[in-house]
Amino acid sequence: MQGIELSRRFYADVVRPWMTSVAPELPHSAALIGFGSELLGLDDEVSRDHNWGPRVHLFLHTDRFNDYARRLVVEFTKVAPASYLGEPIGWRSRPHPPANGPEAAGAIEHGLEFHTLEATLERLLAVRSTDNLAPLQWLGFAEQRLLAFTGGAVFHDDDKRLTRTRTALAYFPDDVWLYKIACQWRRIAEEQAFVGRAGQVGDDLGSRVVASRLVRDIMRMGFLLERRYAPYAKWFGSAFGKLPLAETLSPLLQRVLLAEGWQQRGEALASAYLALARRQLADGIGGKVEPVIGPYFERPFTTINAGDLVEATLKGIRDPLVKDLPVVGALDQVSDLTPVLEDPSGSQRMITALLG
Repeated sequence: MQGIELSRRFYADVVRPWMTSVAPELPHSAALIGFGSELLGLDDEVSRDHNWGPRVHLFLHTDRFNDYARRLVVEFTKVAPASYLGEPIGWRSRPHPPANGPEAAGAIEHGLEFHTLEATLERLLAVRSTDNLAPLQWLGFAEQRLLAFTGGAVFHDDDKRLTRTRTALAYFPDDVWLYKIACQWRRIAEEQAFVGRAGQVGDDLGSRVVASRLVRDIMRMGFLLERRYAPYAKWFGSAFGKLPLAETLSPLLQRVLLAEGWQQRGEALASAYLALARRQLADGIGGKVEPVIGPYFERPFTTINAGDLVEATLKGIRDPLVKDLPVVGALDQVSDLTPVLEDPSGSQRMITALLG
């Protein structure tokens, strides 16, 4: 059994009946969000060595959290079973400790935690509400942290606040999305010719490194065109493999990575670029721009007219503030450094300084 289903049953069989008996007057939402391979349905036997097991987050309004949460954590400790469906319910504390803070309460003895929605948003995204989010705020959200909030599952939602908030963050607004697509083409434009140039001077290792970077850029474009958030590096390839576009792109990307010569490498990359461009145009993004595969000016490196795709994509943006941004990119497009992506407040400051 995977972790989401285990936790769903734990809530239904143990936590909810207990809550009904000790606090029947208390509205709440129940979910499993935040972290863990099980939020993506990618947990396996190895996942069980840390923070895997029957665990549930209960969300309360702030005033009710202050009145109920810490008392209920202690009371549940006294009555909780030692295990559920063969799995111990005690906290497996590597790398995350049980929740504990001004609006978070948990205990090492079990996997039941209490939170407020506002504090969870602040912890994950450095906002306390999804009302009137500005484009720069969206551009400063790491996709892996948006996925941490919108992944997983909701088991119960009395007032639907949690569901509404997850819906509001389900994917980028259209103008932000188009900007990210344009910036992704810009990334490809910057390096696509280097696969051939490095190979041409006998630097096969350098050619392979650039090609590998472009493979990742293609994969990230695949996530964008499918309107899916990309997870962090450990599950990036696994999640990509589940995208509809992967059926077309994966064989091409395998050819890139296995190619012995820079010419074959460049041709396979160009085929992948063309598949992305055709999918984009089929979705009505980019107007009537014609994707063209050919040499890089007078040099014999197979490339796509990525600059034309950048400009055509930008034309679809309606918000003048987004349209006027430098074609640099969102947080994930300018940094893959984990301490940056996992620092939501720092991420917002960085994007504001870079684009604002």
